[in-house]
Amino acid sequence: MKKALICGVSGQDGAYLAKFLLGKGYVVCGTSRDAQMSSFHNLTRLGICNRINLESVAINDFRSVLQALMKIQPDEVYNLAGQSSVGLSFQQPVETLDSISVGTLNFLEAIRFYSKPIKFYNAGSSECFGDTGGTPADESAPFRPRSPYAVAKSAAFWEVANYREAYGMFACSGILFNHESPLRPERFVTKKIVAAACRIASGSDEKLYLGNISIRRDWGWAPEYIEAMWLMMQQDIPDDFVIATGESYSLEKFVDVAFSCVGLNWRDHVVIDKTLLRPTDLMVGHGNPAKACEKLGWQARYKMHDVVRLMVNAQLNADAPL
Repeated sequence: MKKALICGVSGQDGAYLAKFLLGKGYVVCGTSRDAQMSSFHNLTRLGICNRINLESVAINDFRSVLQALMKIQPDEVYNLAGQSSVGLSFQQPVETLDSISVGTLNFLEAIRFYSKPIKFYNAGSSECFGDTGGTPADESAPFRPRSPYAVAKSAAFWEVANYREAYGMFACSGILFNHESPLRPERFVTKKIVAAACRIASGSDEKLYLGNISIRRDWGWAPEYIEAMWLMMQQDIPDDFVIATGESYSLEKFVDVAFSCVGLNWRDHVVIDKTLLRPTDLMVGHGNPAKACEKLGWQARYKMHDVVRLMVNAQLNADAPL
């Protein structure tokens, strides 16, 4: 029976991954900075909180990370921890860089020091590519990060590549494009849009304030992307993969679909607020998942329209599957 350690188990991806691995027969351990005080709300929503072994780990503290590895002795480590909001990274650049790049380095060095055959997965990000323009980004596309978050993720990616090449470690990065679900908190614009549309449809007279709605993103369904993470870790040779739908849509189109799902015209309820514009932003995010399809046998089944419909359905119906 394999044992997996998920760092960042309380987040969207961590919770879905925990549920997926439990279904595969894994013993699953999850970490939080303070496991006794954390609510683990997403694990509770998925009905799996009492099936996860929870530990307190400070990922920016090497000793804490090493102690966790020695205590848990996992076969696989999934590093999904760290500050996860692009927008917030402009306000908290130091914490973002520390939690992502230093946290990743601590895990790599602790695994090397521990000298056990532990496989390591790093949560990369499509934000590293910057603006992909008219060409969908694959694994060979250059990194042009345009936010503190993207800079931190780029550093973590190259740390993983360096340890893989220098020490022969099984370490890989999944370069995931945007992936959404009902477990997203409302600080993410997709959940903000869906939640507002549903409240307005239920009688609220509020307005939805958004920044640049002409940006384009490659939106997928988070529970599908979790399987891609696991498939990377089952390969004989570690490698990095772009995970995406291969389709890109404007935020305006996302808004339109969300409001249409509840029978509303978004133009009647949305206000463009220039104070929500970021110092820098990438206009187009578009991924090429051909390598994942060929080598992992993975392909996205749900595209943007499906994702919005699923999120709206879950927002409106408490009993809808997550």
